Amino acid sequence: MIRVLLADDQHLVRAGFRALLEAEPDIDIVGEASTGTETVALATATKPDVVLMDIRMPDGDGLWATEQIVRDPALSGTHIVIVTTFELDEYVAQAISAGASGFLVKDTEPVDLIRAVRVASAGDALLSPGVTRRLLERVAGGLKPAPASDALAGLTEREREVLTLVGQGLTNGEIGERLFLSPLTAKTHVSRIMTKLDARDRVHLVVVAYETGLVQAGWQ
Repeated sequence: MIRVLLADDQHLVRAGFRALLEAEPDIDIVGEASTGTETVALATATKPDVVLMDIRMPDGDGLWATEQIVRDPALSGTHIVIVTTFELDEYVAQAISAGASGFLVKDTEPVDLIRAVRVASAGDALLSPGVTRRLLERVAGGLKPAPASDALAGLTEREREVLTLVGQGLTNGEIGERLFLSPLTAKTHVSRIMTKLDARDRVHLVVVAYETGLVQAGWQ
């Protein structure tokens, strides 16, 4: 079962998400929160696999709550999906940089919400290539690239190639095609890179690719 925590200050939004997700046989709602502080407390108590996190909540907003959850070693298995009204909410990029696994807009199709929960629980990226480009370029705008030798010293040349393609938003299948590898081999490379860089998920790898200069703002 995928354990999900709903965090939104609007009861109707939480009720809608609950009704939709609880109809799925592999998803269980473990709690609901209406404030940032309550979200952190419930996450600590229930250790969900996924938190659907609204940004604009009272008593500690979603960005603050995301930072608290990401910093807690006991919640390393919890993946946060930001749910926002606007696709380019000014805080979304900050939340991604803080460790969120991706984001959804509130008017997303029901099937996409269900898929998002499953994708996030598996630790995969929840950003399309186009969205990755827009969001991460905003993140990159506030980052000072770190020397590649410092952050990437433990990676092989092949792993750097794979990380670059992850940073460009490519899937494992697309990476395999680009580098003449099987999707399983590409997935293995990605998993090893995550381990070496102590990355929570694939989105974190995208951030690292920008931070280290492997991917430059404005790539095509």
